[in-house]
Amino acid sequence: MVMSQEPAQVIRDTVNNTKEAKQSPFKTGFYPIWFFDVDLRYFIKYNNYEGIRLGFGGITNEMLFENFKIGGYIARGFKDQEYKYSLGGNIRLNPETNTWLNLYYTKDISEIGTFKYLTDARVYSVFEPRRINITQFYKYRSWRTSLQHEFSPKVMSELVISHQNVEQIEDYQFILNDRIYEQYKLAEATVAFRISPKTKFLTTDDGRIEYFDGLPKISAQVSQGIPGVAESDFQYTKAGIKLDYYIKRMNLSSTNFVLEGNMAFGEVPLTHLFHAYPNSPTKDEILQRFSVAGIRSFETMYFGEFFSSELVTLQVKHSLRRFYFSEKFKPELVFITRHALGNMRDMERHVGIPFSTLDQVYSESGLELNRILFGFGLSFAYRYGFYHLEDFEDNISFKFTFNLKL
Repeated sequence: MVMSQEPAQVIRDTVNNTKEAKQSPFKTGFYPIWFFDVDLRYFIKYNNYEGIRLGFGGITNEMLFENFKIGGYIARGFKDQEYKYSLGGNIRLNPETNTWLNLYYTKDISEIGTFKYLTDARVYSVFEPRRINITQFYKYRSWRTSLQHEFSPKVMSELVISHQNVEQIEDYQFILNDRIYEQYKLAEATVAFRISPKTKFLTTDDGRIEYFDGLPKISAQVSQGIPGVAESDFQYTKAGIKLDYYIKRMNLSSTNFVLEGNMAFGEVPLTHLFHAYPNSPTKDEILQRFSVAGIRSFETMYFGEFFSSELVTLQVKHSLRRFYFSEKFKPELVFITRHALGNMRDMERHVGIPFSTLDQVYSESGLELNRILFGFGLSFAYRYGFYHLEDFEDNISFKFTFNLKL
């Protein structure tokens, strides 16, 4: 499992849910029990390191305190037999601007090379693709305080100060100034914005929800590593920007463009650099790699194959109007193309995990036939161009998809 969304982010989501939405837990991901909203994401997960992971978590709601919330989770993997948990609180400073001050302590694991935008909207799914295939993780313990603020209904922001203790699960060492680091401490200051210039909102007594997603959405985030704070080790800068543009046509077809750029420079270990969200298990046969396709992952890229300190990705999805055979059988055909280009500075600093970097354009294209039966469909992708592999079968991804609207 990837590091779970920080409970502080859940504040923004639970406050903005309508009363009607709260009665539909499989749409919001929360099941209210009196003064406590149970977060359905934590019940059961699976990944290659933890095996089956069972947990429980959630956050208090307005029935207990209107301007103060307590949240967290606890989970345990059957395979690694270790407990993970998070606990903290949130204080609302200004209801009109949805301003919250949050403080959380977390002990968990995270995937190596992930980059998440703090202000991206919460996405809940009964079944989470890709996570079951992840193989490379690190352990962390962190203190995190954040300030969330909405300058307007279409401009969200968040400021975070955090401190992490990082321990390796993989055989990885970071070499800097002739010193080998297997464990290290990181102090970070992060500022993030999310601009939705065409998004419209519906205001209710219980908050505000998005009801029309006009796009484009722009997410931007910058993190600064600060050495010497509570014995933190490294100084670095990380930045990311993402443009998410959606076109819906009168004939009910649609096209989605996602263009993202990430950059890191300074003393950054591999755990906190970037990958392009690969989703192909490292197995020889096509059917051995048959699993679930992700939403925005590179289906033919193998886990741990590429890491970058600078990375640009472009993903395009074109969905045709759904075919109508009956009320219960309306499959959807989607054409997909994905491309990535990257670079790795100071590659010699990273020892123990073999990898390449994307200094040439990586390309894959394919299609999905979604919602064939009970939300399940099929995905096919082919890897071509500079990183085309010698064995033809190694370039092919064949998986199932899952799209369920409740």
